[in-house]
Amino acid sequence: MTDQPDSPPPFAPGELRRRARAVAERALRAGALLPIATDTTRIEADGITWPVRILARLEAKEAARRLQQTQAAKGGRLPDPFLPPEPDLTVGPVSPTHTCVLNKFRVIDDHLLIVTNHFEHQECLLTADDFDALWRCMAGFGGLGFYNGGEVAGASQPHKHLQLVPLPLDEGLPHPVPVQPLLPADGAPGVLRRSPRLPFCHAWVRLGFGPDTPLAERVAVSLDQYRWLLAATGVDGEDRDGCHRQTRPYNLLVTEEWMLVVPRAREDCRGISINALGYAGGFLVRDEAQLDTLRRVGPLRALRETGLPPCP
Repeated sequence: MTDQPDSPPPFAPGELRRRARAVAERALRAGALLPIATDTTRIEADGITWPVRILARLEAKEAARRLQQTQAAKGGRLPDPFLPPEPDLTVGPVSPTHTCVLNKFRVIDDHLLIVTNHFEHQECLLTADDFDALWRCMAGFGGLGFYNGGEVAGASQPHKHLQLVPLPLDEGLPHPVPVQPLLPADGAPGVLRRSPRLPFCHAWVRLGFGPDTPLAERVAVSLDQYRWLLAATGVDGEDRDGCHRQTRPYNLLVTEEWMLVVPRAREDCRGISINALGYAGGFLVRDEAQLDTLRRVGPLRALRETGLPPCP
C-alpha cells in the first residue's frame, strides 16, 4: 500500500526517463531490447490529426510468440515474461509491489511497463498499489499512463502491467493526446462527464491535481474516480481467482489532468488491433492494406466498432 515504510520516494522529475534511457542503451547493445521499426503517417478526420504507425517488420515479436506457444504446449501454460523480468530490460523497483521494465518490442521510444512483482491477472481490477506505482513513475516521467483490461482490450500478456509512454504521441501534432479536442473542454474536478463527440460508451473525469499534490492524495483520489468511471460504464468486479476480477474488458487512459475509461466489445476492427492508445488517438497497422482500411472506415468509426454503444 501507499507510504509503506520501505517504499522508495517517488522519482524526481525526469529521473525515471533518464534511467530508462540508460538501461535501453545497454539493452540495445546486449540484444535484449528489440524495437519494432515503423513508418508514421497521419489521417485527418473528424477534426483530429490521427497519427498512424505502419509496421516495417514483426519477425522478432512473432518468433517470441511462437516460442511461448511451443513452451505452453509442452508445459501446459504460457511462460511469464515478467516473473522475473529480463535483467537487461529492468529499469528498477518502483515500490514494494511493482517494478519498471522496458517494453521489449517497443514501437514508441521510452515505452515503459509497470509490472506487479507477484503474479496478478490482467483482468484483476486496479488497486491502490497499482495507482501508487503509476503515480510514482509519472512523477519522474510525465507522459500518458494506460491499462488494457484483458485480451479483448488489447492486453498481450496475462500478468498485470500498466504502461507509460511519453507525450506528445507524435511530434508536431496540435495536441499531445490527439483525441483531446473530442474530450470535454471543461468540468470541475471529480465531476463525471461524457462527450457527445465520442460515439461509444465512455466516462471521463478531470482530476484537479496540482504540482504539489501529495502522492497519497493522488492515489486515493484516482482510485476512487477509477472505480466511479468503471461503474458508470458498466464494468463491475467479482471475487474470482484470488482477486476482484473485471466483468467486462475495458481501457483506461491517465494523464496528469484527467482519466478516461472505455469498455470494449471486441479487440479489432476489420483486422486492425486496437488497444488503449487507439482511444488516445494513436493507431498501429500491420501494412498498407490495413492503413487503407483505416482510412476508408475512419479512425472514429473504428473506435466505435470496437467499443460499446453510447452509455445511457
